[in-house]
Amino acid sequence: MTKPKAPDAPKPKVPGVPKPKAPSPEAKIFDVDTRFQSMARREGGVSREKALEKAQEKIEEIKPQFDEWLDVELDKLIALIERAQDGRAEKNWVSQAVFRSRQLHHAAATLGVELLAFIACSLREMLELVEDGGECNMESVRCHIDALMLARQASYRRLRPDQVPELTEGLRQVAKRIAS
Repeated sequence: MTKPKAPDAPKPKVPGVPKPKAPSPEAKIFDVDTRFQSMARREGGVSREKALEKAQEKIEEIKPQFDEWLDVELDKLIALIERAQDGRAEKNWVSQAVFRSRQLHHAAATLGVELLAFIACSLREMLELVEDGGECNMESVRCHIDALMLARQASYRRLRPDQVPELTEGLRQVAKRIAS
């Protein structure tokens, strides 16, 4: 049989320490008019819908060039990683690899190449840990490079990360080991 819990005893007052104030029943919410907001509202601008439409048109316009750009960027990233693996790394190779993987992530995400974006993001996060002084595990980096090479293939190009759970979970495990 358990004893009934005694009511909480009042806390003793500590001299010189003010009693905590009760939380305000309502938080005040107020709008801040930023420079961007005021510029967006001024006359003569483009409507949000029109701006989105134009942006989508530009994305569609550059999509055909993406494959060529992707090949060039991946080749540069791979060459950078291979030089590091061979002991011929440039002084700032990690920063360059972070930059290139960030570029791949952003471009792939913008163009809807989700699997490639996921892999590039995971690689970038891992390399940022190295850049911040963490240990560099080249096998893990190479694993991500191999995954990028797979994701660049036409048969994988339109896949989402959830459509290849073994690959994405494997990369998450690799990245998790690096982060711990």
